[in-house]
Amino acid sequence: MTGTLVLAGTPIGDIADAPPRLAEELAGADVVAAEDTRRLRRLTQALGVTPKGRVVSYFEGNEAARTPELVEELLGGARVLLVTDAGMPSVSDPGYRLVAAAVEKDIKVTAVPGPSAVLTALALSGLPVDRFCFEGFLPRKAGERLSRLREVSGERRTLVYFEAPHRLDDTLAAMAEVFGTERRAAVCRELTKTYEEVRRGSLGELAEWAAEGVRGEITVVVEGAPEKAEAVDAEEMVRRVRVREEAGERRKEAIAAVAVEVGVPKRVVFDAVVAAKRR
Repeated sequence: MTGTLVLAGTPIGDIADAPPRLAEELAGADVVAAEDTRRLRRLTQALGVTPKGRVVSYFEGNEAARTPELVEELLGGARVLLVTDAGMPSVSDPGYRLVAAAVEKDIKVTAVPGPSAVLTALALSGLPVDRFCFEGFLPRKAGERLSRLREVSGERRTLVYFEAPHRLDDTLAAMAEVFGTERRAAVCRELTKTYEEVRRGSLGELAEWAAEGVRGEITVVVEGAPEKAEAVDAEEMVRRVRVREEAGERRKEAIAAVAVEVGVPKRVVFDAVVAAKRR
């Protein structure tokens, strides 16, 4: 008989959040595949558990090479436990390749549910939770990041992202540019840890706050796009921008305001204004 692949959720911060079954699985698995074996050691010590099985590393750098080895273990009847540094394996963490390979071989895959940064941030954000999209990490390069954001600029569901603290200011600035400065959002930092913080506000406000530097594990929740009340063509958008400019607004602010009014990315209004100037 083939074995079983167990995906085990681990605490995202507070070790007391570890599910009771996690200790049992760590103690009884034939193989424990861990994203970071040093962090696994700290986790098992905190839980008072000594794994009886073989412990191997399974991270982004060796995931492709190690997956066939673990599949062979599973085909031989082993119970393989997969854990990552925090949260559920395969969700923006190593694990997808192994799950896909196990499914292809008709190997049983089960899970030990655990804490989720995605759901925790969503629940704490104060934004609509009935429908949402998890977008993971955005690309590191500015152009690719903007392109990815534009793809979901009209998405009505609440959006959830992971981000590195040193890129948070650039990401929020890009979101403000594409989604509009007034779009509501929440930055959830160090969830369940000692210095947990949830900062809520508009994307413009949050981008300004993050420019000073932010530390810790970050999850960003962004309000979905507003429903378009009316269809507005390029000529009308240009007219609205001109009206605002004549009233004393700078062009940049006028474009941003009109973009929010008509429910389109700021770039769409900007392009319409530029095209009108060329005519």
